Order: sequence, then structure tokens, then C-alpha cells
Amino acid sequence: MIVRNLEEARKTDRLVTAENGNWDSTRLVLAEDNAGFSFHITRIFPGTETHIQYKHHYEAVFCYEGEGEVETLADGKIWPIKAGDIYLLDKHDEHLLRGKEKGMTVACVFTPALSGNEVHREDGSYAPSED
Repeated sequence: MIVRNLEEARKTDRLVTAENGNWDSTRLVLAEDNAGFSFHITRIFPGTETHIQYKHHYEAVFCYEGEGEVETLADGKIWPIKAGDIYLLDKHDEHLLRGKEKGMTVACVFTPALSGNEVHREDGSYAPSED
């Protein structure tokens, strides 16, 4: 069994901050845990916009605090996100993620699992996971 505490994890290298300062993410479950997925608590900061496209991963995102929006670039559709909403990037959707006035806090599940050291590339993606 694995038990981790969010606040304790935030004091370690499991807390990753975006290069552009738009968000931070505490990686509570990673590939090294051999669970088949990774689980993160991510804070999207107010007034930010982040370009993302996970070409090699699927991500489910549950918002449990705050508000934001996701704009899918293929069709320009804007999806308002508030506490209690979940969205699934099931088609490797290229999107813009925006934090509204107070930002938002989300729980994210990735498959395949992330190692925790990934950095968004210029196109918004992570490199493929190594097996």
C-alpha cells in the first residue's frame, strides 16, 4: 500500500511548477509506483492561459475548486469548467487551458503514467513515455 499526503508532497520534488508560471502540479502517484496511471493535484493560476496537447497520453481532469475554461483548438469551442466538472482529453485534443478570476484546482489522471520529470514541449505535448 502507498499513502501520501498532499501538503507533505508539496514540500518535495513531487511539486512541479510550470516554466511559464501558469500552474503547479503535485505528482502524488507516478510511473515508479507501478499503478498504470499517474495522479496529480494541479493548481491553475488566475488569469493564465496554457497551450496543451497530450499527443501520447490521455488525461481526465476533475475540477474541485475554482473556475476556468478549456478551448478546443480544432473547433474553437469554449468549455466553461467549474467545481464538480470533469473533462476528458480522449482524442488528444489540442487545447488552451485558462484560469479564471480565482484560478482552479484540479485532480488529474494520466495514462500512460508520467515519470514526474516531464516538461511541456513547444507544441504543448509531453514526449512519449518510455517503457
